[in-house]
Amino acid sequence: MATGDARTRGRAAYERLAWRDAYEELSAADRRTPLDADDLDRLARAAYLIGNLEAATAAWERAHHLLLEQDAPAQAVRCAFWLGLTLVLHGEHARGGGWLARARHILDDAALDCVEQGYLGLPVALRSLDTGDAAAAYRHFLRITEIADRFDDADLRALGRLGQGQSLVARGRAAQGVTMLDEAMVSVTTGEVSPVSSGIVYCAVILACRGIFDLRRVQEWTAALSRWCAGQQDLVPYRGQCLVHRSEILQLRGEWGDAMAEAQRACEHLAEAPGDPALGTALYQSGELRRLRGDFAHAERCYREAVGRGHSAQPGLALLRLAQGRADDALAAVRRTLAEAEAAEDRPRLLAGSVEVELAVGDTERARHAVDELEAIAAGFDSPYLRAVAAYGRGCLLLAGGEPEAACTALHRARNAWQESEAPYEVARVRVRLARAYRTIGDHDTARWELEAADAAFERLGAEPDRKEVRALLGPSARSRVPRPAGLTPREIEVLRLVATGATNREIANRLVISERTVARHVSNIFGKLGVSSRAAATAYAYEHDLV
Repeated sequence: MATGDARTRGRAAYERLAWRDAYEELSAADRRTPLDADDLDRLARAAYLIGNLEAATAAWERAHHLLLEQDAPAQAVRCAFWLGLTLVLHGEHARGGGWLARARHILDDAALDCVEQGYLGLPVALRSLDTGDAAAAYRHFLRITEIADRFDDADLRALGRLGQGQSLVARGRAAQGVTMLDEAMVSVTTGEVSPVSSGIVYCAVILACRGIFDLRRVQEWTAALSRWCAGQQDLVPYRGQCLVHRSEILQLRGEWGDAMAEAQRACEHLAEAPGDPALGTALYQSGELRRLRGDFAHAERCYREAVGRGHSAQPGLALLRLAQGRADDALAAVRRTLAEAEAAEDRPRLLAGSVEVELAVGDTERARHAVDELEAIAAGFDSPYLRAVAAYGRGCLLLAGGEPEAACTALHRARNAWQESEAPYEVARVRVRLARAYRTIGDHDTARWELEAADAAFERLGAEPDRKEVRALLGPSARSRVPRPAGLTPREIEVLRLVATGATNREIANRLVISERTVARHVSNIFGKLGVSSRAAATAYAYEHDLV
């Protein structure tokens, strides 16, 4: 009776996404009476979702052998597939590849027409995508989706559509690609897809949108991923990746303190799950934030650790070397990395870094080639941010070539697009380039005003290396600071405006893609600075001071 109770409780916990409870109850039941294959699969998935990779692989292996004994080869192949894929995703390529090969041999020997044929097509399609053959990858993923439709398998259908979207993006057909990615996400957000597959789709879609600078989708799907993670007990995979994306969004919005906190949380969370490749991404993000703030020694440590986790340190490390005055090292690194980069999502950031380094060493011809490629990429994407990156590169190139008037035109395009993307750091950087162009033309007043605006933005962000450059351009008579209302920071003003609309802390957190705890801290700071004790009083202040 006790065994039956534990098994029943484990199944019920699994259905309500209580992974820790499911794992513990099913493990307890298994110690008394060995579980059947279906419950072993549940145990494996619950173990995986709480970060216990060893227990997950052991349970899938047992289920696989049990199903072979029961003459159920298709189901045995399904267990071998998830076992192999999980190992590959965590860096155990030899062991994982062995299980995938075993699954293929079993299926070939059985000569079955089953949905597992589609699952075993996924590694082949992914290899084509990884090696740059996006056309072949698309054909594979299309066939996989057709198999999923024929057998009405929601997980395989979502993974097939995900792959089709990724392949289309890699082929430069971004508009069609993101439509397919959105379709994959709809099946995930409506609960049609199992948790393991859902997590894969969430993270892959966000990475694809991030690669083409589709920041609207990145923010929307990251908020959805945050809600999805929050609804599951003790979830370990995917949560760290979500924190990294949240950090990147906060960085873009100019909330570098919150971005650093999220990146640190991501590093701590991912360090608890050995082998998770997302840790390299989290370390690189930490390095970027520290580089921008002038903490070069710490940034270099982060980049070094990121490389140790399989993540490239470029273009961040090259830009760090440039800031340290080591232009030759920066040049060698960025040229090598750009020559090796084949993935479509990797090139825009590398090209932007390349333009900066090449112009710094005076190689305008190489910089021109990089700008031309950036503009060609941007032309295929509906991304204001990426258009701004290309326009900024063109403006810097024209300025270096002695064409300040033409440079101003390109730089204005960049500023307008970055303002549309609400990217204060990028707007401030373009202001500095505009100021240099205005000075060349002889418009010293406008140049000074642009520098003062950039100085204010860099001060708020804590961008010390950029601020040092601006202060040098401003000279000894740098402007005095203008106090903000009640000393509120720009983020606190943003939160106050939302409080004044009647939004709850949860609604504000979802809107700004930050945690409720961070919102509560901002609200507490606002109350203290305004000398009020209620949201109603804070709302009244906002209206009285024209902040809404």
